[in-house]
Amino acid sequence: MHLDRYDSATLNLLQNNGRLSNQEIADAIGLSPSACLRRFKALEASGVILGYRTLLDAKTLGLDLMALIHISMDKHTKERFQSFEAEVQALPNILECLLLTGQSADYQLKVVVKDLEAYQDLLLNHVTQIEGVSGVHTSFVLRKVIDKTALPL
Repeated sequence: MHLDRYDSATLNLLQNNGRLSNQEIADAIGLSPSACLRRFKALEASGVILGYRTLLDAKTLGLDLMALIHISMDKHTKERFQSFEAEVQALPNILECLLLTGQSADYQLKVVVKDLEAYQDLLLNHVTQIEGVSGVHTSFVLRKVIDKTALPL
């Protein structure tokens, strides 16, 4: 989809503050509120805007440990991957699941947990119990150097 300067400006503003009103966006980009709202609705309808979320601070909520878990699968079949993906979607501590290529792992999971004990429970009682998981390698995150959700436009 082609984005003009008004669309790009609108999306940049919303990526940084999703609570801006239509009037605030219109004022910031130099459009009338009605024109701004039409463009905004078009961006939603086209699928460029996927939804709205509130970002929470994991540490404030007691989720002090973040880990990246690399998962190897025993078989590379469509059914095996679909089954694995359905299982991990049901685990609330998994924030992200990526299917990889060019690595020794098939998947990377980004997880947050309270502590090492909670990590061990997640790993031993859930992740490694998923049919097809043949290998697990975990890296613990020491510090987030870059932590953003805004896409470059």
